[in-house]
Amino acid sequence: MILYTSGTTNLPKGVVTTHANLEAQISTLVDVWHWSSSDHILCVLPLHHVHGIINVVCCALWAGATVEFLPNFSAEAVFETFLLGKVNVFMAVPTIYFKLIAYWEGLPVEQQKQVTETLSRFRLMVSGSAALPVSVMEKWKAVSGHTLLERYGMTEIGMGISNPYEGERRVGYIGLPLPGVSVRLVDENNSVVPDGQPGEIQIKGNTVFLEYWDRPEATQKAFTNDGWFLTGDIAVVEEGYYRMLGRDSIDIIKSGGYKISALEIEEVLRTHSAIRDCSVVGIPNEEWGELVAAAIILNDETILPETILNWLRERMPAYKVPRQYRIVDDLPRNAMGKVTKNDLKPLF
Repeated sequence: MILYTSGTTNLPKGVVTTHANLEAQISTLVDVWHWSSSDHILCVLPLHHVHGIINVVCCALWAGATVEFLPNFSAEAVFETFLLGKVNVFMAVPTIYFKLIAYWEGLPVEQQKQVTETLSRFRLMVSGSAALPVSVMEKWKAVSGHTLLERYGMTEIGMGISNPYEGERRVGYIGLPLPGVSVRLVDENNSVVPDGQPGEIQIKGNTVFLEYWDRPEATQKAFTNDGWFLTGDIAVVEEGYYRMLGRDSIDIIKSGGYKISALEIEEVLRTHSAIRDCSVVGIPNEEWGELVAAAIILNDETILPETILNWLRERMPAYKVPRQYRIVDDLPRNAMGKVTKNDLKPLF
């Protein structure tokens, strides 16, 4: 199979995945997420992406389960399908959960209760393909009774790290390495970092792809000499669980000698009652290297950025506080709901 990378950081590349890779990816997920022939899943994800084609469709088919499709996403249609009582597994991206929560909040109280009761009977709900905001996870738990299972994967590796099906699903963490997947975190010199120190995630195992289609140089650059795949994602291990800090090229902002996680700042911003959503980027700057900047969608348009600035200063070190703000109506996203941060940078 050839799937193309999402192209959030550079031009998409064709990822060649062998039958052996696919077997390893699918059989691992069927086992750890307890798939069975009695499962029934609703697919609302694109099939040109590993989340939809592997995690949803192939796992369902492998297990002999039922997979049902919606021709177009609509929160109303999703809830109508859920209320029929057949679906018991659901997988989506954070943006979809955000839209479902907003729709549920607009329903009459009796209908809210009906939806919540139906969702509480589900076996499994998973979030992935983009960082899951803690606020979305907490709101969805209130709506459904479920703590979303967050996991980490890429087109090149399938799924590599996951919160457990049974056991603690730690909020704000992507979980533990999956069986058969070797994971290590390394610094700029490719030396393994100790627990508690940030490093690039590198992956090895039978799930890792064969090559980039017709791109031998790109393939060579993607691996170390001893066969570890360089994901370009930065994480830290805390008490055995991996916590994502972001993609090195877009989510790690290098400012004044500090390496700052844009995802951590976004999490804090989203806890402000006037902010519906946000995205933080690094803007080139001669003095600092990069300046921290934030694009914000407001719930309350009377709020001024200065107010948010003062509020932020009480909650994080000064070097992490955004220096520039833009109020926007929406954030640019790709088909999987990931914010395309390079499209935001021209705003600043």
